Amino acid sequence: MTLSYIRGVGNTPFGRLPGSTPLTLMAQAAEGALAEAGLRRDEVDGVLCGYATTLPHLMLADLFCEAASLSPAYAHGMAGGGATGGLMAMLAHDLVRVGRCRNVLVVAGENRLSGQSRDQSVQTLAQVGDPAIEVPNGASVPAYYALLASRYLHETGLDADALSDFAVLMRSHAQGHPDAHLREPMTLAEARAARAIAAPLRLSDCCPISDGAVAVVVSAEPGRGAPVRIAGAGQAHRHQHLCALLDVMDTGAAESAARALAEAGCGVGDVDLLAIYDSFTITLVMLLEELGVAPRGGAAGRLRAGDFGRDGALPLNTHGGLLAFGHSGVAGGLMHLAEASRQLAGRAGARQLALARRRALFHADGGVLSSHVSLILEAA
Repeated sequence: MTLSYIRGVGNTPFGRLPGSTPLTLMAQAAEGALAEAGLRRDEVDGVLCGYATTLPHLMLADLFCEAASLSPAYAHGMAGGGATGGLMAMLAHDLVRVGRCRNVLVVAGENRLSGQSRDQSVQTLAQVGDPAIEVPNGASVPAYYALLASRYLHETGLDADALSDFAVLMRSHAQGHPDAHLREPMTLAEARAARAIAAPLRLSDCCPISDGAVAVVVSAEPGRGAPVRIAGAGQAHRHQHLCALLDVMDTGAAESAARALAEAGCGVGDVDLLAIYDSFTITLVMLLEELGVAPRGGAAGRLRAGDFGRDGALPLNTHGGLLAFGHSGVAGGLMHLAEASRQLAGRAGARQLALARRRALFHADGGVLSSHVSLILEAA
């Protein structure tokens, strides 16, 4: 089969972007990705578009193509919660490998901060809950993850303070990215003193809501510069609603990663860069441990040992992740993939890690640790 490469990436700033719309944001990100890929619009033969809560259009991919002057042979929209960016990249990988497309534009973005009210956002996101059991009882997304956090802390014997280290690390990494939403430094004491949102989660444990967009070109050819290929991909889907999850310590993340690693012909110990979904600090901690990066209850220990820092053995979310770079729906998760590919290709600018990295593990989840997707990226 044909190999697939991440040929170009682009993103807008994240934060409050007055006057922006999903279409203008996606067009800006796509322009940057195509420029880096060295491709003309007429060379794009596939477009995959992530859903936007501020523009719930039935044919969003076609609407975007019309607005961006694209005429692909293959296009459609996708929805898988926070995993959507990774799911689109995996589909693009498969489309290229089987020869259906040669250059697939994966794009997502929305004005989630400036384009909807707080109450609208809460109501929209809460719908990931069971409509008969969870939603009528007033559960919100932070509440769902707070339930996971409570169980995790009970199982491991840790306290909520163990989560705060990850909020501080992500804020530290975001300081180096000019497009990040939250670039102000935050101390550990400040993180632990943040107000409660849904116990045991504090405000510092929750990602911000942002405007922004990201685009990635997956191609049959590497393009200019150091090539980065998608070497493996996998998914797992165990449940949709939290109340249907049999074991919160086994959500499907390990199964998803095992499939991706097997396809890539490597193990988690061969990875030297991490791009892991982090809608909340508990999301990040639980995924790191289920993926096998740390033993159960040991993720915080690895962080405190310096392993996840920029100079550590496994740099983690070097752009600041959702917790600090920002969360603009599908684009928030897709930004992890963009950052990992930039680091592997040596295109991260001032954020470029001092020690070159060869292999990255990307993992994202949608819903409440519901849909899982894993990708292995390699510097070819």
